[in-house]
Amino acid sequence: MSGHSKWSQIKYKKAIEDAKKAKIFSKFSRLISLAAREKGGDPEKNSQLKSIIEKAKSFNMPQENIEKAIKRGAGEIEGAKLENFLIEALGPGGVSILIDVVTDNKNRALSEIKKILESNNSKMVSGSVIWKFKKLGKIQGVLKDLNRKEEFELAAIEGRAEDIKEKKDGVFEVFALPENLNNLKSKIEEFLDQQEVSIEFVPNEEISIPKEDLEKLKNLFEKLDENEDVQEIYSDLKEED
Repeated sequence: MSGHSKWSQIKYKKAIEDAKKAKIFSKFSRLISLAAREKGGDPEKNSQLKSIIEKAKSFNMPQENIEKAIKRGAGEIEGAKLENFLIEALGPGGVSILIDVVTDNKNRALSEIKKILESNNSKMVSGSVIWKFKKLGKIQGVLKDLNRKEEFELAAIEGRAEDIKEKKDGVFEVFALPENLNNLKSKIEEFLDQQEVSIEFVPNEEISIPKEDLEKLKNLFEKLDENEDVQEIYSDLKEED
């Protein structure tokens, strides 16, 4: 009996993992289709698409799924019409939140996300959050040679970088206006390994909140991330060192 019980637990765990994987693949599929629709289906000519595909592959998304998503976005095969929009919200501790949504049903997405917010000490707002963020391109990577840090930073400045942030383990984030992103990439790519290119909403200022609000915010982000229509979550919460 105990063996049967253990097998049931294994199957249950596998079902959970499969469901998570399917949800992740669905999110990537939508992002790939959207990127292909906006700037074409050739990853070599569409850096945003290329970056998403690389990230999808790191999660072992099958090549067949990736190709279908590209064709759907490029209009080569039929698929649900996708909408991309932002939801502004105020979270626990007064944290400002932007929720990037890609969905085939806007009314359903709005309803579900509003419910998640209200159930987690948060609320949807309009116009009072977006101005606290700036839309920037970001290149993240590991500096190949720390002895070339100054040379790397000078190259980033030459590439019209808006900001450079040094993270842990030699990881750097370099920000630029979206229209300058390709130029920046050409200037600094020789210095970086494991590059990721993205367009993000970066807060103009960051805030700290009490520990009890931090736990509430973490729970909110987890619930939002579980929603299939939510692609990215941005906030002005200060990162802890």
